[in-house]
Amino acid sequence: MNKRIALATTLFFLLTLAGCANVPGVSEEHQGAAKGAGIGAATGAVAGAVLGDDVQGALIGGLAGALIGGAVGHFVVDKEEGGQETARKYEYQPTEGTRVRIEDTDVEPKVVNPGDKVELQSTYAVLSPDPAGRVEITESFEIRHEGKLVGSPQATVIHDAGTYDATLPLFLPEDAARGAYQVTTTVSGPGTSDTRITSFEVR
Repeated sequence: MNKRIALATTLFFLLTLAGCANVPGVSEEHQGAAKGAGIGAATGAVAGAVLGDDVQGALIGGLAGALIGGAVGHFVVDKEEGGQETARKYEYQPTEGTRVRIEDTDVEPKVVNPGDKVELQSTYAVLSPDPAGRVEITESFEIRHEGKLVGSPQATVIHDAGTYDATLPLFLPEDAARGAYQVTTTVSGPGTSDTRITSFEVR
């Protein structure tokens, strides 16, 4: 059974200097939390959570430039394969130490309108000499529009060895600038990291 890690449904942050507007894509019951997180807009909003007894996590970062007025939804990770299956797939040896490998990244949908939601998706493997050990993993996203950094959300979780699917929803502002957006996803652990690039378009 997959283990779903949700960084709390109230983990939204809104980057806007006007606290009275509703957050696009956020249900009414969560509007207060989203607006409250927007207090840190000038320096980048910050939000975090502790996930149960055996999993920790935090989501930090902010939106700027072409994405001001947008919001980031709760980060979700599903465990797809266990440590032994993942080690066999990569022919991993414990002498290699801790390793992370991104298998795939994507953005769905690829073409959207201002005000729409896109999902930043990734699949990655965590390889560890101790399959039952706990490894701190950081997944970061750099979102660029016309070469300018407009978003830098980052999630940190504690994983054991295995393969994981991760999704981070991005709610675009109603006046999002049109054009191509490049998303650079980096997954890192102690002494190891991997990076992939994908993109989406606002028409």
